[in-house]
Amino acid sequence: MNLLIKLSNRRFIVFTLILMLKCCLAWFVVFENGPSMATMLTEIPFFWVVFCLIEWFAPKRKLLYYTIANLLFTLLYFTVLMYYKYYGVIVTYHALNQADKVAQVGDSTYSLMDPYYLLIFVDILVLVFIPLWLKNRAKGIQLHLRPISRTALSVLFAVSVVLCFFSIWPNRASMNENKQAEEMGILNYEFYTIFADDKTDAAIVDMSEITQEKIDRLKGVVPSGEKNYYGAAKGKNLIIIQMESLQNFLIGLRVDGQEVMPNLTRLAGEDFRYDKFYTMVGQGTTSDAEYTVNTSLYVPKHEPATKNNVKKDLPSLPKLLQAQGYDTATFHTNDVKFWNRTELYPALGFDRYYDKSFFGDTDHIAFGSSDEVLYAKTIDELKKMDESDAPFYAQVISMSAHHPYNLPEEKLRMTLPEEMQGSMIGRYIAAQNYADYALGAFIDDLKSSGLWDDSIVLLYGDHQGLPVYSMSADERALMLELLGHEYGYADMFNIPFLMHVPGVTYPSVIEQTGGQVDILPTVANLVGVPLDDQLHFGQDLLNSGSNVLPMRHFLPTGSIVMDTGVFIPGNDYEDGTDYPFGGAELPEGSGASRGEYERALELLNLSDSYVKQLPDRNPQ
Repeated sequence: MNLLIKLSNRRFIVFTLILMLKCCLAWFVVFENGPSMATMLTEIPFFWVVFCLIEWFAPKRKLLYYTIANLLFTLLYFTVLMYYKYYGVIVTYHALNQADKVAQVGDSTYSLMDPYYLLIFVDILVLVFIPLWLKNRAKGIQLHLRPISRTALSVLFAVSVVLCFFSIWPNRASMNENKQAEEMGILNYEFYTIFADDKTDAAIVDMSEITQEKIDRLKGVVPSGEKNYYGAAKGKNLIIIQMESLQNFLIGLRVDGQEVMPNLTRLAGEDFRYDKFYTMVGQGTTSDAEYTVNTSLYVPKHEPATKNNVKKDLPSLPKLLQAQGYDTATFHTNDVKFWNRTELYPALGFDRYYDKSFFGDTDHIAFGSSDEVLYAKTIDELKKMDESDAPFYAQVISMSAHHPYNLPEEKLRMTLPEEMQGSMIGRYIAAQNYADYALGAFIDDLKSSGLWDDSIVLLYGDHQGLPVYSMSADERALMLELLGHEYGYADMFNIPFLMHVPGVTYPSVIEQTGGQVDILPTVANLVGVPLDDQLHFGQDLLNSGSNVLPMRHFLPTGSIVMDTGVFIPGNDYEDGTDYPFGGAELPEGSGASRGEYERALELLNLSDSYVKQLPDRNPQ
């Protein structure tokens, strides 16, 4: 009991030591180099600023206020490390807008948690227990705490504020948010983002200066005369299949002699397969993929596209095709309210949507009915749409292979080797194997109904399925064995893109670099629709050369995908790192150039500026 009393008298020091341990845990998880003495110089002054305020303004119950401050710091550190495990970036206050999603994706959140993370909360329980223990067991004991002098508090407060300032100020120009947080300290970085975002974001470019010519010049698109395949599929239906968490390395992959994706691999061998195609989503993940594919715009910096961008009168693929007489619909077994699709689909201009209210909740996997139910009910609707003289555009969103890939036992269709059983990689492969099985049945139905021969069919993955930052050392070793090279960023963001166009495509693996933003202009070329009056940030993959794809959210600002792989900046371009495609070694000077880096940043700003200045959408 005497020990408890002594510790209570030294709360300033005790709480500093407790929070130092917690910040070290967060740094071990988030930053490659872990904590150091420099870490303490960036984090401790922020603790002391708060502790000085408590000593000044809380004449009573100081221990309670210290405990509350400790709890808030603890929750912040815990959120930082959990967010990083999935997104690979440092969480900021912007993510509070999506806090309601945590409960809805609970299984995904829990699967990222190592049990030792919970140690971060142990002291909270102890601190809550101490006053109760003292009250019940030590009645009559008075804790005559010696107050810290006002002069000492003032000096400590001033020094702490100065140290925080000198951690923030020299590092505010860094483009890489993760580097900023590492140099500033996590707490200083979180404080900085609250007040600095509007000031550090690039200035809005006037709408009159945002032209297709300027965008094409920044992207390196060379104007051409006659286009390949222009109008080659005019009047054909368009079916776009968006596959959940599907990555490119799965095509052709065998595990213990079993082909993981037999149907997808067969399709990839029959039509155009783009081998260097990349996801371009942000915080909105699947819904961001729907947005980018249908608008050819980049996702916003701090939020999902479904938050504010959908309030605008967006140019889109559905609207473009409706002007050509197309009927448009989108199919998804989740509740349309999730990711605010109630506003997304009208903003994109779909004639109608089919969600959980249509598909029901039978054969439940992840957030709704299984892919088998999705495809079985969708094919019936597509047949009805095909009865009209007008062509149709249907986007079909699969979901059964959703993180954390907890497939029901009865859906397992392959036997995993012992080293994969129970691992995230094993669950992922099993879930994608099932998704492939369901897809195969859908493709067979398209063929037997005649739709296959009368439709453009495009298939791509929505986003990465195996975040490199979530992997254990054993899982990294397993991926090395599967791929033949170390699994990295160029593999993680690489998704398949398959293109079937009757009378046009043939078996071919195409090395053209592309991303989801490129799908709209590619479709427009195939159906023979000019884009003279529709601004787009993608390029027609059937008529283009090199490509520059700015990345957001899952990578620091300034990251690019280009022909050779992925580039991630350090504090600026000069200390950035190239991650080549396929684990290859890059010749000296062949990575991302400063010109590509700067053009990518300008393209992002043009897209942001354009959307902000679009007129608001009139709600129906």
